[in-house]
Amino acid sequence: MPRRLLLALLAGVLGACSRSKPPPAPPPPEPTNQVPAQGVPGCTLYSEPRQAGAVPDVLPELSGLAASQRHPGAFWAHNDSGNGFALFAMDAQGVILARLKLTGAEPRDLEDVTVGPCAPGAPRTCIFLADIGDNFARREQVRLYRLPEPEALEDATAAVEVLPFLYPDGPRDAESVIIDARSGRLAVITKSLDSLGDVFALDGLSVGTAIQAKKLGTLTAPLGMDRATTAASLHASGERLLLRTYSRAYELRRPGAARLEDLLRGQLVEVPSGSQAQAEAISYVQDGNGYLLGTEFTGQPLWLMGCR
Repeated sequence: MPRRLLLALLAGVLGACSRSKPPPAPPPPEPTNQVPAQGVPGCTLYSEPRQAGAVPDVLPELSGLAASQRHPGAFWAHNDSGNGFALFAMDAQGVILARLKLTGAEPRDLEDVTVGPCAPGAPRTCIFLADIGDNFARREQVRLYRLPEPEALEDATAAVEVLPFLYPDGPRDAESVIIDARSGRLAVITKSLDSLGDVFALDGLSVGTAIQAKKLGTLTAPLGMDRATTAASLHASGERLLLRTYSRAYELRRPGAARLEDLLRGQLVEVPSGSQAQAEAISYVQDGNGYLLGTEFTGQPLWLMGCR
């Protein structure tokens, strides 16, 4: 064999060995023994996970999902740290509908997104991006970024407003942000190895001036068997709250809950969740009758649960 050909073959073999392999396809989801939801809006029982599509190439570290309130069928999505400061509108199949290039801040660790009133009582809806990741609990201040939901789904550049806050008991790692559609009240849920996280309300957020978060309570997993909440989504009714961990999904329910404080005293149950390599995104669909699950690897399934 000519020396040049031999060297070319060796280079090809070594290159193939050095490339990282995509994660294996997850196994089919196992049936979940569900506790029926009673007295709250939305599904009584959820369907088993159905693969609606796959994570698109532009979201290699998909870390947050939130259903648009202006554009039916659209979800706002973003990447984790180390990627460009951008938002993507996509559908449940993973088809990209629009890209927003964001300006006005330099995020450190974007972890989640939510959509709701721009301020308490405001008629317009805004997108809130949570720059709250803090793996080593060293950040004295963390931030939300706010921008109005665009009127059209088209590529554009948009500026964000910076809403800083700090925790009363020192830095915390967190990957979940939620908003109460009725009041515009925002809250974050910390990522903990001891529980499903502490819930902190962000009352009085303002541009450029840091406020102190208020602890509302701690979420304890059934039987204490799961930890580390990686994403959350609050139902528009305020009576249901989805929580995602690396291996499961839970829903907190309380009929008639008027505030987050009321909901935290509700019943926490496991709900269906398809297997994913790095599960870090969850969102109710726009009408609240189901939810979508995302993960950090492109090509991995986007799991959709509807009503039975």
